[in-house]
Amino acid sequence: MASNDLSEAIQDYVKEIYKLAAAGERATTSAIARRMGVAPSSATSMLKKLAALGLAEHAPYHGAVLTAAGERIALEVIRHHRLLEQYLAETLGLGIDAVHAEADRLEHVLSDELERRIDEALGFPTHDPHGHPIPDADLQVAPSTLRSLTALAPGEEATVRRVPDGDADVLRYLADLDLVPGGRVRMGRCEPFEGPVLVTVGEREHAISRELAGQIGVA
Repeated sequence: MASNDLSEAIQDYVKEIYKLAAAGERATTSAIARRMGVAPSSATSMLKKLAALGLAEHAPYHGAVLTAAGERIALEVIRHHRLLEQYLAETLGLGIDAVHAEADRLEHVLSDELERRIDEALGFPTHDPHGHPIPDADLQVAPSTLRSLTALAPGEEATVRRVPDGDADVLRYLADLDLVPGGRVRMGRCEPFEGPVLVTVGEREHAISRELAGQIGVA
């Protein structure tokens, strides 16, 4: 079963379940519904469909887990998406705040042949413009060695390698701060009681939320 044999909705659901698991979060009905922007009842109905198709296992109140077949579909869609993002950024010059939405529209219709040609034309990239790994042609993903920005010690410097990719406003905000892949950052301090994180980029100090800092990967 290939991703193109399935509806866009099914592809989107398995992709989000995979991404929840990859982030170390449990794919509960409420978490899936929140990421998909639907009511929990709609998410429950889709999870039953995924189970019937052999793409996921779902136990009420325990969340969903992708089967091997479901994980393969998810990785195929993610590969399409991230290759398209890299193509749009590198070849057409779109900003990192714009490529995600465009790739969302195109990922479901990308043929295997065009995927292969894009991959070859780009020199077989390993990461998208936001620093997220691109599954290779065998749908293997290299393990990440990145730390989150919040893990830096006061005074420690690092290079930004990954930023969250789903919110264009957040990406524009990070771009304004020069907190983008390839940029250098120095940790100031984390304020107590879940307060903001103070970082220095260039000559400027910025206070960003601890939640956002936790989504920025550095090396």
